[in-house]
Amino acid sequence: MRKLRLSLFLTSILASIFLLTVDASVALDRQPNADYHARRQALARKVGGMVVLFAPLESEGPNDLYGFRQEDNFYYLSGLSEPGVALLIAPAVEGTSDKPAQPYTEILFLPPRNLTQEKWTGPKLGPENPEASKVTGFDHVQDMAKLPEEVLKLSTGARPVVYTDVASHGQSSASAQPLEFMKEVNSFLSFHDVKPMIDSLRTYKDAGEIALIRKAIDASVAAHFAAFKAVKPNVTEREISALMQYEWGKRGCERPAYAPIVGSGYYSTVLHYSDDSKVMKAGDVVVIDAAGEYSMYASDITRTLPINGHFTARQREIYDIVLGAQQAAEAAFKSGKSTMKRDDPDSLYKVAYEYINSHGKDLHGDKLGKYFIHGLGHPVGLNVHDATDPEARLGPGQVFTIEPGIYIPEESLGVRIEDDYYVDPDGNLIKLSAALPSKAEDVEKEMAGK
Repeated sequence: MRKLRLSLFLTSILASIFLLTVDASVALDRQPNADYHARRQALARKVGGMVVLFAPLESEGPNDLYGFRQEDNFYYLSGLSEPGVALLIAPAVEGTSDKPAQPYTEILFLPPRNLTQEKWTGPKLGPENPEASKVTGFDHVQDMAKLPEEVLKLSTGARPVVYTDVASHGQSSASAQPLEFMKEVNSFLSFHDVKPMIDSLRTYKDAGEIALIRKAIDASVAAHFAAFKAVKPNVTEREISALMQYEWGKRGCERPAYAPIVGSGYYSTVLHYSDDSKVMKAGDVVVIDAAGEYSMYASDITRTLPINGHFTARQREIYDIVLGAQQAAEAAFKSGKSTMKRDDPDSLYKVAYEYINSHGKDLHGDKLGKYFIHGLGHPVGLNVHDATDPEARLGPGQVFTIEPGIYIPEESLGVRIEDDYYVDPDGNLIKLSAALPSKAEDVEKEMAGK
């Protein structure tokens, strides 16, 4: 009996250790630690100085409805979904006659565990855990209280610079309050914004990121297929939205990548309509712009469906023009040269706009270009409108949408077709959401179950 009790006790201890060292850090489909380590090293080289970033506190998470979500940049560099933690990285520095060489440094700072709070929020990884470095992939893990000391130790010059998340105008930063505290500890510190340099790195996705984006897209494509079958007269928009969230949720997506848009009739012409509260009517179309987020990575897909299963002649005319604009942009793509900028000579937007403006007319005989009222596409990654280098041209490693649209309020007719694309290492444009039909006849067949 004593041996049995001892065995049960050891089993309980091992289970607790496993829970604390694994479950708290890998609830998501996470890339290998080496991938995040490589990103930290790349950022340290790019910045050429010390970087300090803070994760939001649990109470500061951006999405109370779906629970805490890690800040994108912090997740990109760490792969950790823990709230209230911090990281420090600093590049290797050659020695001088006045100062010894400094090796590359990376430290993860964890707050002390609060066992009372954990009864509400679940177990957290503490700095005292001997497995913390192995679990997180950081070279060193320390108590949060050691952060000012380490910053001081790595500071150089009379006015040492810390690259961090400096809040820009109208935006908040999880680093703002901790930085104020650091300033009190060392008034000589100067803070510079590190976000543009992280944005530059995030512009180009590695193989692991592409795999996660593919999973988000595949789950979202399945959800759209379910919507194809469910869209019918007298069904509510909200029912379609709920169905799609169920479909991508059961395939591993933790939340929508953005507020789902299911807009029928007149509301097919309202770009960010999100009430999803109307009853769909025969004779109208419905624009469904909805996709899931898988392990922090977004997808973004839109289809336009005839509610009774068949496009009218006018609806088909506008639909085919939008699809033609998308196909024209695809055909015009040149790796390393094309952009989405409206005023660039190599703009894919210009190609799509000119296609729309040279095909079809409105009820008054005017060209349709004025009804294409948004950009042609945007980067996709950890955010549905992902961080990017604004000067980068579309090339290998980039993921983005191509989404032309025509919206004619007078006719209660809006059409948008949106797909996700990836530029492979050889410069080929890959349509990641190609499994979802976009030709009008194929959409009708799918809706009819053929």
